[in-house]
Amino acid sequence: MSDQRRVLLLAHPGRAEARAVAQKLVDALTGHDIHVRVLRDEATALGLSDTPGLEIGVGGDPCAECELVVVIGGDGTILRAAELAHGSGTPLLGVNLGHVGFLAEAEYDDVGATIDAIVERRYTAEDRLTLDVSVFRDGELVTSTFALNEASVEKAARERMLEVVVEVDARPLSRWGCDGVVCATPTGSTAYNFSAGGPIVWPGVEALLLVPISAHALFARPLVVAPTSVLAVEVISRHASGVLWCDGRRTVDLPPGARIEVRRGARPVRLVRLHEAPFTDRLVAKFGLPVAGWRGAGERRHRDETDA
Repeated sequence: MSDQRRVLLLAHPGRAEARAVAQKLVDALTGHDIHVRVLRDEATALGLSDTPGLEIGVGGDPCAECELVVVIGGDGTILRAAELAHGSGTPLLGVNLGHVGFLAEAEYDDVGATIDAIVERRYTAEDRLTLDVSVFRDGELVTSTFALNEASVEKAARERMLEVVVEVDARPLSRWGCDGVVCATPTGSTAYNFSAGGPIVWPGVEALLLVPISAHALFARPLVVAPTSVLAVEVISRHASGVLWCDGRRTVDLPPGARIEVRRGARPVRLVRLHEAPFTDRLVAKFGLPVAGWRGAGERRHRDETDA
């Protein structure tokens, strides 16, 4: 491997802000002798021309020899980048252009500081637990894939309920008539899992989450199980088929009798961190949570000592 520094740039080309940020990143990074690689279709859409230090349309693994994947967009764009980087383990640095952007580390209006951090290597990467997902039909493995946020089994037709049996560690748990079942990671706990009524789990917690969607059952609560557990969902409807969605991007049709197994992924996805801010602060900022009136333990101690 050469000593030449290199990053892969991915962006949401349909947004004017993405084009402006991409050009700024290319100009700044190549100016510091860091090569920037861009997929050919995206380079055209972003209006990037072939200049010294800009690599366009390189064949093979686009992440090869890249120290980072810099992603400009929302969580959907970052999930697309995770597909490309999953095999190589190249860390992802998200610059948020979306509404919430839980997976992104930097914001659109702070690009200058982000560029400085890349140039000076002032960043760390943390591993995020993923899911390995297997689909079986008649006992045969037909599809294997992964997910960073969640794998959801959902009904294929609006008018028909999906009948499923859920299994944990090779033992049946419950049978549900439902709209679907979400199996999520802690990283995905703020995504579909959250919308379906599941718990938010701090990224440092290693666990798998399971949440039924609109289940007609007395016992249909969200579950948090060990990271070593294996979750399984069997489609038992005779007249209703389902569909598997992974990260809202990849789909697999599920006929009656299909079995979906979900376990901890063999390969994590690596997310870049520029700041040491606690996850609590990220929740407050991303969801706009009300914290007015909080004084903190330090403030209380100071007040108690003053009163004494």
